[in-house]
Amino acid sequence: MNYKITNTWNGSEMDHPSVQLTLQAVKDGVELRVTAPFFNDPGNPGGEPGKPFPNLWDYEVVEAFFLNDENQYLEVELCPHGQHIVLLLKGCRDCFADLLPMKYTSAIKGDTWEGTALIPMSYFPPKVSKFNAYAIHGSGSTRTYEALYPAPKDKHTDPDFHRLEYFQQIDFQTFLPQNWASDYFSKEWKQVLHSTV
Repeated sequence: MNYKITNTWNGSEMDHPSVQLTLQAVKDGVELRVTAPFFNDPGNPGGEPGKPFPNLWDYEVVEAFFLNDENQYLEVELCPHGQHIVLLLKGCRDCFADLLPMKYTSAIKGDTWEGTALIPMSYFPPKVSKFNAYAIHGSGSTRTYEALYPAPKDKHTDPDFHRLEYFQQIDFQTFLPQNWASDYFSKEWKQVLHSTV
């Protein structure tokens, strides 16, 4: 599955090359590959490459969100400098797990950066049905927010990546059938799913 982010958060066109994301099903989960323009603004957060970093959304990142029909979702953020953050949410902004470990490597090549993450199968909520992706860069008044599936123009005054109503369908059942299997099990989601039964 291949995607390009070509709009700002509210649907305006961008004046730089688009962020590209590729999802590929692998044995242990999903490989997420990112190719994006490198702005180096803000600069390196300073955390150890390959490790989780808190509040990474305050830096230069590309984000992928995987949502199901129960408003349970996985948020993955990747930084060009090698840090990442993974969050599990059981409702809009209702995070119950973060700073989860994940295999992630990145490389900066001139004005472009590339990142590859292996998202473990168990991080996905069951029956993922919708998807969105975002990119952020810049500081202060030049902070720029971009979206694969943006909010409608003139409907909102501020960027918010947790407006779940604007996510769009993804055929995760065909892409990763294990996620839709009746015996799908996730140790990360076990307690949440049990409490909602």
